[in-house]
Amino acid sequence: MDERRTLRVSETVREELAELIGFELNDPRLLAVNVSEVHVSPDARYARIRVAVDGAEREQNQAIAALEHARHYLRRQLAARLSLRHVPELHFERDRVPDADSRIDFLLKRAKRSRGEK
Repeated sequence: MDERRTLRVSETVREELAELIGFELNDPRLLAVNVSEVHVSPDARYARIRVAVDGAEREQNQAIAALEHARHYLRRQLAARLSLRHVPELHFERDRVPDADSRIDFLLKRAKRSRGEK
């Protein structure tokens, strides 16, 4: 599969998963989950899904476990919604990069501390 098609498939899978997780799964552990990025392999066999999860470490781990538990259901739903020859196998991981707003706040706090302000 060429690179442009891989990017299009990745974006389509991201949109569909965001909709499925946000609106069709009724698991309370998944309320704070946002699909941030999807990378589909060039042969379209595997997809690495990065999700941003709000909350404490324990809640984040529970959300990832809930996604792993629901991955077969999500893959079946993707197969029904998308016309792909191979629906990729889903692998979820937590997105370690904070969003831009929290990153800016973190940098401002660090700058104030280095100048001796509180």
